[in-house]
Amino acid sequence: MKILVTGATGLVGSALIAALARDGHTVCRLVRPQTKTEGGARSAFDVTWNPETGELGGAAVGADAVVNLGGASIADGRWTESRKKILRTSRVDATHALVTALAKMNAKPSVLVSASAIGFYGNRGDEVLTETSTPGEGFLSDVSKDWEAEALRAEMFRTRVVLLRFGIILAKHGGALPKMMLPFKLGVGGRIASGQQWMPWVVLVDVVEIIKFVLAMRDVSGPINVVAPEPARNVDFTQALAGALHRPALFPAPAIALKLALGHEMAEALLLSSHRVVPAALTRIGYRFLHPQIEPALKAVLTSHS
Repeated sequence: MKILVTGATGLVGSALIAALARDGHTVCRLVRPQTKTEGGARSAFDVTWNPETGELGGAAVGADAVVNLGGASIADGRWTESRKKILRTSRVDATHALVTALAKMNAKPSVLVSASAIGFYGNRGDEVLTETSTPGEGFLSDVSKDWEAEALRAEMFRTRVVLLRFGIILAKHGGALPKMMLPFKLGVGGRIASGQQWMPWVVLVDVVEIIKFVLAMRDVSGPINVVAPEPARNVDFTQALAGALHRPALFPAPAIALKLALGHEMAEALLLSSHRVVPAALTRIGYRFLHPQIEPALKAVLTSHS
């Protein structure tokens, strides 16, 4: 297949492109004019993409599939009003521009796999959340709802749309895990607040395999929770991480300190909220996780080369 990928230089995008190229697909990295990409796979090449103007390079013509992974990091910087605008624009507005550009193609791609997030559900305590659960409240939920709505516009021209609601993606050299590891390496790691909040997690290699899986499954559409089948409470995740690093977990991070450091809204949304999300759709369609349990998953990630 010929596959277009936005967010190609990010954690998931770079790993996905390498995997798709290994499988023999032709991969086009949709990149802004000023973006520099490193060599990478021989089957991947750059196509100019400008979300502000909607301009899409001619080399995108003939694409069979699109994987939309663009979006500024939610954890890089305090959530000021200007930062929140960037977070929203890089997801909602960019996806709107992408779908509008695809609609202008004479031959439309057969499938759009578009990123979303478990923030869709909001803070729900111990409630078990599946793809049929209602959306929650708050900034991340509002952004996720609008993000998904823009992707679903592609159904108007009969493109199959899959919405990937990502949990916390675990990888050794990127994403959230290196930041989580630092306090433990310094000997001051511990649970966050009460530690009872649920953390839906998934290993990067499973994320890549799930995207490949839904690209190939022609009858799969709609939301997919991209999370491991066993969500962990923060206290259990903390103990598993401490064990994998051979470090103690003795110093809990008080909620008030996190709110002072990050701001109330950001701390609540990213660290203190509880999301007991399960991959009901993936279970139903038969995906088999490479790393379904947190302790062996963390050990595998920390001993990997990626």
